[in-house]
Amino acid sequence: MSADRRLSLVAGLCYLVTFVTSIPALVLKQPYLDGAPGADPTALRAASGLEIVLALACLGTAVALFPIVRRSSEPLALGFLGSRTLEAGLVLLGVAGMLAVSSVGSDASARAALVALHDWAFLIGPGLLPAVNAALLGSALLQARLVPRVIPLVGLVGAPLLTVSACGTLFGWFDQVSAWGAVGALPIALWELALGLWLTFRGVREPGLAESPAGYSVSGVAAR
Repeated sequence: MSADRRLSLVAGLCYLVTFVTSIPALVLKQPYLDGAPGADPTALRAASGLEIVLALACLGTAVALFPIVRRSSEPLALGFLGSRTLEAGLVLLGVAGMLAVSSVGSDASARAALVALHDWAFLIGPGLLPAVNAALLGSALLQARLVPRVIPLVGLVGAPLLTVSACGTLFGWFDQVSAWGAVGALPIALWELALGLWLTFRGVREPGLAESPAGYSVSGVAAR
């Protein structure tokens, strides 16, 4: 297995881990953050653990892909590394807010402030920065034709949609966890899932391999 194949496998698995952790974490934490009667603080702590793994997986995607992407464009690779790292940091800030919510007891004002901290970190981190990630990484992958073209194109189309969705939440048009928010986030979710699956099971095109007229390298790995 080549170095690029190992790195792409790690990146792909990290992308898939983000799905395995983020969706259950949202289901577990939301009732407690919303103040639902009888909400279990244990579920909030479980969600916090899942989101810590999520943050590490976010960072893992950028670290693993950086050596590959920098051969195409070092500025885009550095931008993606920085944006993904910032996203991971904001996820952890949200985790700290969540854990603090469970520690303040019946202090309503402190609870409200901590929930607000979590919500804003959640909006800027997982809510907005994936659009920046898709614009940077999608451009680099498309430029170098490291994966089939349709995958980065989905990300590049989804980036402005997610940005508009995040702005809608910012200005109070709708909640981030809502039907409109889900519609705005769907293309980015599809891009990250498709990229994770492709990197896991196929990997990136090896550098220096000839391509056939149909857009496939001689090794059989799709380049477009």
